[in-house]
Amino acid sequence: ARAMEKFQRTARRLGIHTTLITRDDFRRLSEFDALFIRDTTYPNHYTYRFARAAQAEGLVVIDDPDSILRCNNKVYLAELLARHRIPTPRTLVVHRDNAAEIIPQLGLPCVLKQPDSSFSRGVVKITSETELASTLPALLRESDLVIAQEWLPTEFDWRVGILDRQVLFVAKYVFPTGHWQVILRDGERRKLVEGPTLAVPVEAAPQRVVKTALRAANLIGDGFYGVDLKEVGSRVVVIEVNDNPNVDAGNEDGVIGDALYERLMTVFLKRVKARLDTPLAHSADTTRQRVSR
Repeated sequence: ARAMEKFQRTARRLGIHTTLITRDDFRRLSEFDALFIRDTTYPNHYTYRFARAAQAEGLVVIDDPDSILRCNNKVYLAELLARHRIPTPRTLVVHRDNAAEIIPQLGLPCVLKQPDSSFSRGVVKITSETELASTLPALLRESDLVIAQEWLPTEFDWRVGILDRQVLFVAKYVFPTGHWQVILRDGERRKLVEGPTLAVPVEAAPQRVVKTALRAANLIGDGFYGVDLKEVGSRVVVIEVNDNPNVDAGNEDGVIGDALYERLMTVFLKRVKARLDTPLAHSADTTRQRVSR
């Protein structure tokens, strides 16, 4: 809530009129020049329908529908990163015919991920052959393909926030004590504990982490992304590229403060002005709400 207030306050200072809308405001999209989605996105979700409709109306959209599709499909991401030689954990795209290759190729422990997993849901650590035999069939009933990756224990994940193909922030997402993910959940997948977020100055972060994150995010597009990476000895590997990354006041903005919100809103302003300056935009319905200029 505090971050949303900061976004709105910054927008007003830049001359942008903002309105908070909900999933019930689908029919209002044509009133606006831009849409900034601040809810967890899925292809089979109202956020994707909003993004698609807004893009069709000519709005500036973050997250755009292509980014939602690409970032929410871990099979696509695994193949994309491999094709462009972006380092990742050793990875196997699993289906019913190659499940026997998981342990020989990746060893134990290993990690299984549903293609659309997020926020530690749909991600399972496998420690034994028995556990693999009992867990994998259930995942394959949900999806024909599952991602399996080698186990890389660390105390935190790097998160690099990237906007418009430039680094916006760097943070450490620290795991709760004794756990291997940022969020610790109970047996019913309810969140019990979330580890702290520690913002780090971009210039103080390992440059190989920052450069690898940029390479990965630039394969997706020019939107707003959060790239998760692990640093293990001499290795830096990309875990995933997320659209719609977290922005919580006091966390991701811990180093640059209000400049984070200003840079995001400035990108919207720049893109909306560029769109309004096109001949097609000048011929559009003049009753649409416009960004103050």
